[in-house]
Amino acid sequence: MISLAIGDKAPLFTLFDQQNRAVSLAECLSQSRVLVYFYPKAMTPGCTVQACGLRDVKTELQAHNVNVLGISTDSPAKLAKFAERDSLNFTLLADEDHQVAVSYGAWGLKKFMGKEYDGIHRLSFLINQDGTVAHIFDTFKTKDHHQVVLNYLQQ
Repeated sequence: MISLAIGDKAPLFTLFDQQNRAVSLAECLSQSRVLVYFYPKAMTPGCTVQACGLRDVKTELQAHNVNVLGISTDSPAKLAKFAERDSLNFTLLADEDHQVAVSYGAWGLKKFMGKEYDGIHRLSFLINQDGTVAHIFDTFKTKDHHQVVLNYLQQ
């Protein structure tokens, strides 16, 4: 399902954030490396655990010159509620038509309780400032995601 590989150029995008402002990956990369992480749905238990883990290690991530962009198909209004409720200190982006998720290979068939449907798969991409994919995180538990990323950065 992953269509990107390490060393590939990451697809550029501009999406609206939780404050309904346009945020472009290119602009973010001009300031630091970026961890683009895709998550299925704001304010659900697993997504909350994952987001709070990243929130809690923001200082450590920044020490490695990494900022976080979380992407889901939720609306900017729902992302604003999620960010406020959980005091999230990074940017959440609304990919309401899931086209960015498709371009990263993070959209596809899922199975839950015997049902099949299309949705976002939990994938994270560490993107270098030159726009290339440095690493793809595709094997982690939501509660450990932040530590998996930090372990990679500390190598």
